[in-house]
Amino acid sequence: MSRCCPSATSSSSPALCLCLLPSVPAASKSTTTTSSVAFSPCGGASISVSGRLRWGTRPRGGRHATVAASGNDGGGTAKEEKEGDKPGFNPFGFVTDNPSSRSAIQLPAVPAEDGNVGQMLYRIEDKGKEYGSYVRSGEFRWFVRETGSPDARRGTIVFLHGAPTQSFSYRMVMAQMADAGYHCFAPDWLGFGFSEMPQPGYGFDYKEEEFHKAFDDLLATLNITEPFFLVVQGFLVGSYGLTWALNNSSKVLKLAILNTPLTVSSPVPGLFQQLRLPLFGEFTCQNAVVAERFIEAGSAYVLKLDKADVYRLPYLSSGAPGFALLEAARKVNFQDVLSRISAGFSSNSWEKPILVAWGISDKYLPLSIAEEFKKANPNVVKLEAIEGAGHMPQEDWPEKVVKALISFL
Repeated sequence: MSRCCPSATSSSSPALCLCLLPSVPAASKSTTTTSSVAFSPCGGASISVSGRLRWGTRPRGGRHATVAASGNDGGGTAKEEKEGDKPGFNPFGFVTDNPSSRSAIQLPAVPAEDGNVGQMLYRIEDKGKEYGSYVRSGEFRWFVRETGSPDARRGTIVFLHGAPTQSFSYRMVMAQMADAGYHCFAPDWLGFGFSEMPQPGYGFDYKEEEFHKAFDDLLATLNITEPFFLVVQGFLVGSYGLTWALNNSSKVLKLAILNTPLTVSSPVPGLFQQLRLPLFGEFTCQNAVVAERFIEAGSAYVLKLDKADVYRLPYLSSGAPGFALLEAARKVNFQDVLSRISAGFSSNSWEKPILVAWGISDKYLPLSIAEEFKKANPNVVKLEAIEGAGHMPQEDWPEKVVKALISFL
């Protein structure tokens, strides 16, 4: 992907890179305006436009040019010019009009950087890949984080994330569990994080059974052939981790569940309802801050910028992750999945130990969901409430999650 940035080089002639700004008020007939064109060293230009333009050329020795835009008569009153400076209606205000999201779209003013998407990607594109590498499994390329040693004395743990997030949320827990003697893996599900984003209809349609098959193939590729400890968190693909466990109980030693819908009474967040709406879903899935907004809405905390950057990066760099999320949300039958989870882990069906470590400040899933789940199999399920943690306790309080896991495993 080409980008206009301070370090970009090219042997070809400079290309004009336009950055269009939304909500530009219409110019009065008699208003005369001036538009600034700022050139980056790589030959691109960012143009702030008000009114109609006639094109100029780049000056030979400078980085800025002025493009004049004029109305029909070239005149104009002070009142009209003042009114022309008023900001227009911003249809994206629900995304941009809050402190955390502003960090996603605004950069400090520095030479040759005006805060466009290419510069933002240049700033954050190498973030968030701690302990990770790419693995080819079958037809697909997965991004998998790994800590610890294959000969770890305490066994193997596989961590599975939910939608719309990624395995980055487990980085701190994985590091500490490796120190405690475990061999840990955390893949990004296909269509999420840094893993491949298959186009629907070309070998992968984002259905539950396809996620299961792809996960089976990945386990074989990673040479995980012995039963392991499974840790699951989150909606949609997180739930698919639980239904995989129901179908493969012989491969699971113990199961740990962090804030995942577990009963038919579990509410479905508004994000997934919006994604299922025609047209509105297509708009929603292309919101570059969808993941960080979802995480913050389920917690009592606001993500620090360096963390928000990582959750934002896949959705910012391409439209594919958004469309993958859209496809998965439209293919899932939430009630059917929750019915199978509720029945499958009841006392008549499941006998292996289960830890439910629950962030009690979760704004999506109240503690009562975990309590109801425990009542269905009280001799198997251990419930541990994690105070101060929200929907993603592994992100909010990794130390408390590690303590609960070590005690349980």
